[in-house]
Parts: sequence; structure tokens; C-alpha cells
Amino acid sequence: MRLFVLARHGQSELNARGVINGDPDVPVALSEEGEHEAAQLGEEVANIPLDLCVHTRFGRTAATAEIVLRGRDAPLVCEPLLDDVDVGELEGETIVDYRAWKREHRRSDPFPGGESLDDAAQRYAEGFRRLLARPESSVLAICHEIPVRYAVNAAAGSNQLDGPTHNIRNAAPYLFSADALERAASRIDELASR
Repeated sequence: MRLFVLARHGQSELNARGVINGDPDVPVALSEEGEHEAAQLGEEVANIPLDLCVHTRFGRTAATAEIVLRGRDAPLVCEPLLDDVDVGELEGETIVDYRAWKREHRRSDPFPGGESLDDAAQRYAEGFRRLLARPESSVLAICHEIPVRYAVNAAAGSNQLDGPTHNIRNAAPYLFSADALERAASRIDELASR
């Protein structure tokens, strides 16, 4: 059986301050807590053979992956399709401002100067399919809260991408078979194109 482990990165310095970052060119380090969380994730997957580790263009995912893989020889690959949502002009604003904007808009509305949540969801579905098309049997993907949340809910057949599971802990592993990840990608496409 093929195994896909999806995990959100360890806590970043901006996470700790409640600040939004959707631009991979903005350098954001892991917090001390985030480094600890990444090391814990490394322990949790230590007994799983990993043929590949995928991360996004964001430094916090690459740093998490490097910590998780210490002492292992799994290759690292960057997958931009799993990048965090481009929040455009909300870059650097607080999570409170981000949530307020979301309450006033539909999922299909793009963030000012950015992308919509539906567009990001369809990008995530494509990213998951790209993982499925790879030849490796066991893949760890370090990405962001939203793609993990969408995959968890979509694979379970939820009628919404944001629930019932909403809070995705930093550096917590979520395991998917190939069938479950394909089911997630298909359901994400379906829900994001309504």
C-alpha cells in the first residue's frame, strides 16, 4: 500500500504573533516551539520508511522538513502547488483581520491582489494528484494548515472543506492511502467548483 503523510509545518515566528503570511518570498523562520514540534514529528515518523519528502516554497516548510529528516536520506522536493494561500494585500496583517475579511466574502472571492480560497483549493487538488503520479511508495508532504484541512475533510466526504475538522495542529501527521488522497482531490475539486 502506498502511504502519504501530510503535515503542517512547525510553528513559525509569525504564527506565534498571529500574523498572516501567504508570500513565499517573505523570510519567516520557525519559532523555538516550531523547531521542537518538527523534531517531535521526526520522532513520530521515524519508523516509517520515507522515499520522498515534499515541501513548499515557504521557508517554514523547508525548515520543518530538514528537521524531520535529520539522520535520514530521503530526498527533498519543492512542490509550489501546495503553497499557502496567496492573501495579496492582507500579507502581514493579523489573523483577526484575515478572518474578518473571510466573513464578509465568499470562497470564490479573491483576496485583494491575491487568489480565492476556491482557486487555492483547486491548486491543492492538482498538487495532491501530482504527488499521486510520482513513483514513490511512501511520501511525506510538509505544507500548510489549509491544504491539510481540506484533504482531511474532503477524504472523509464532508460537504465543506473547512469542517468538521478545522484546527490542524502544527507538525501533526495525517496519513492517507493513495485511494484516500485521490478521493480528497476529487472532492476538493467538486466542492471548490460549486
